[in-house]
Order: sequence, then C-alpha cells, then structure tokens
Amino acid sequence: MTEMLISNATIVNEGKKFIGNVLIKGEKIAYIGKETPEHSDKIDGTGLHLLPGVIDDQVHFREPGLTHKAEIETESKAAIAGGTTSFMEMPNTVPNTLTQDLLQDKYDRAAECSYANYSFYMGASNDNIEEVLKTDPTQVCGVKVFMGSSTGNMLVDKAEVLEQLFSQCDMLIATHCEDEATIRANAAAAREKYGENVPIAHHPILRSHEACYRSSSMAVELATKHNSRLHILHISTAKELELFTNKKALEDKNITAEACIHHLWFTDEDYAKKGTHIKWNPAVKMRQDRDAILEAVKDNTIDVIATDHAPHSLEEKSNLYFQAPSGGPLIQHSLVALLELVAQGKITLEHVVQKTSHDVARCFGLQKRGFIREGYFADLVLVDLNKPWLVERKDLHYKCGWSPFEGTNFSSAVETTIINGNIAFDKGVFADDRYGQRLTFSEL
Repeated sequence: MTEMLISNATIVNEGKKFIGNVLIKGEKIAYIGKETPEHSDKIDGTGLHLLPGVIDDQVHFREPGLTHKAEIETESKAAIAGGTTSFMEMPNTVPNTLTQDLLQDKYDRAAECSYANYSFYMGASNDNIEEVLKTDPTQVCGVKVFMGSSTGNMLVDKAEVLEQLFSQCDMLIATHCEDEATIRANAAAAREKYGENVPIAHHPILRSHEACYRSSSMAVELATKHNSRLHILHISTAKELELFTNKKALEDKNITAEACIHHLWFTDEDYAKKGTHIKWNPAVKMRQDRDAILEAVKDNTIDVIATDHAPHSLEEKSNLYFQAPSGGPLIQHSLVALLELVAQGKITLEHVVQKTSHDVARCFGLQKRGFIREGYFADLVLVDLNKPWLVERKDLHYKCGWSPFEGTNFSSAVETTIINGNIAFDKGVFADDRYGQRLTFSEL
C-alpha cells in the first residue's frame, strides 16, 4: 500500500480552516491532524489550501455519438486540471441513454479512459419507463428528465408519463425545467419580427423567466404530490427561488436545487461581447437574477453548485441564433471562478467547499466522498489563492478548444489534484495512468 503525506497545508473542511497534515494510505485518508509522520512521499502544502475535490453533478461529455465536440477522456482531463475529482454525466448523447445496456456502455467506456471518478444518469423519455425503473440507485446517480427542449427523444411532456415516473421512481429525479409551449410561442414571435436574424440578446426573452418558473413549479408540484426525491438543475431566475426552502437540513429535503457557474458569473449584459459563446439553456438572465441566485447559494436555499459543462465546436457556435447550439465548456475553470468570487468577498471559501463537495455528497448520498475525513477516499485538490493567471486558448484541455472565460484574469490556481490517493495532476503535468472510479450511492 502506497503512502503519501500532505504537510503544512491550510485544510478547508466542514466549515473550518486550519493548518495541518493529511496522511494518505492507498486510496483513503488515514490521518488528519497536526502531527507530522515520517514518509518518503511528501507534498509540501505550505502556503496552499487543501480542499476536498469538486464533485460536479451535471456535465455533458458527449460520448458516444458527439465526439467531435468532446470525449470522456478529454473532458475528464480538463476536469482534474480544474480541481474536479468526480462528475455525473447526462444522457443526451447519441444514442440517448434510454436503456440499461446503453447506460452500461458508458460505464464501460469511462472505466477505460476517465481521469476522474464518474457516474452517469439514466435518461427518461415518453416511452421508456420500464427501463428507467430497472435502474439500481446504489450504482447510478439519478434519472434525468428533460421537461423542456432536448436532444433526440428525451423531451418528457406527457402528463401520464410524468405522473408514473414521479410516483414510481425510488431514486433521485433530476430535471431540466423549461416550458416547451412557452418557448415555442416566444420563438415564433421572434421569428415573425426578425426572421432568422434574432439577436442573441433575445435568448433570455425566448427562454424566459415564465418558461422556467412554469416548468419548475410543475416539477415541484409533482414531487410534493408523490413525495418524490426531486433535484432541479441550473436555476436561472430569482422567481424560481420561492419554490425551495432553507428551513430544513439538506438531509431532510426531498426537493433540492442546483446553481451553475455561468448563472453565477454572467448576465444578459455579457451577450454583447460574448455572443453565442454564452448561449445556454436555461438562458443567462439579468443581473438581479444572478445576484439572487448567489444569495440563495449562501443562505442554503440552493443546495449545490455545478457547471452544466456542455461543449460544442467553435464552428457550431459561430452561427445565427437559432442554428447555434446551447451550451459551453466550463469544467476546467469552475473552481477558480468560484475562488474569484471568494477573492471579491462575495462568498466564503468554506461555503464554496460546502456547495461543490460536502453538499453534493449529501444530496446524492455519495459513499465516502466529498469530505476530508479519515476513512474517506482521498479525492483532494491543492490550490494557490495568490497565483494570478490569464485564461488563454493554448492552455485549454477541452476537445472543443475554446472557453467563455478566455481573456479572464483569475487570482487563484489549481496546483495539484489527487484522485483516490494518486497524484493525477501536478503543476500542469498529468499522470500517465487513469485513476477514476465508479461512484456509488446510498439508497433513498
């Protein structure tokens, strides 16, 4: 069994910061404290902060079928360069992940090539409820439901199917909530006025506050009716926040919510400069929405932070409004973007760790991950909070080769990422081996 000592780091964990040492034996953390055991394999953490690795509960790595945009290997590599040690990937690949066999194919592929720990959502459609109900909740992070525009056969818009899913599914249901009828009506009105030349600034008008709230409120109504475990992804409006509570401990919530990096960073004012590079679904909206979402993260109305990392090629994004796909690459810069908010005094480092690690583990029932605890998997990241750098295209690890953060100056940097007790990334250099493992979960 290999051993490694991280010494003199400022450990940030469970609401506390202290300088100490962490001993790793094999895959697990064996000791946390002030003592300094003698070991030949050492990492000097002096001046650095040691955090539990980021757990991203919403990514699109595009494999199979869309590998000109991204692959599990390339995007998991970008993930660990950014301090993300585990990811949960979405089912809108080609083919859509709508059967147990297709789901297993993704796990088999990740076992071959993933740099980070992994799980994959089972996808729901209007006609695969029997396959959905076969899913093992201890081996799969959740069931994904697109209650809005989607890829292929993944829009679930039949009331009877939604009732059946929410009443019978015994695992976490993660929803993309935008009302399709509202969006179609808004799109038709925009086409009548502009033809195909709809300005990108109209994206949050087409995919409006109303579209989000209608769909999210319907999901909450269904979950409340059937006592389902609901997790609403990428909240983008201030109005939706009234659907959630901070009056309960996370472990007691049946209905939880997620905020994404882009909705915490960009606003509709950025469309003029960034254009389709910040076209996401749901849309980036107004400054007051962004600010309200951050406050909801801080007061625990919103439970976790993720990326919705969803790469497209530059050629695809460089199109007129309706032809440019929604989504963009974020996972390499998610942690440093949040650390920038820390540097600006908008959120504490302890709360960032809570929302990107601790509460993701709690929300999904992850087994022995998400905390710096003895006996837990050693998924860790060392960051330098005083290392300014500029995001440049040459330093990106995404297969798509671009980032909406290009030209941004960050004041913090990821130094070292440890996956299951192994140094996977260190000062810009990747290990030759892949250390990612399949995530496992507690039953509801």
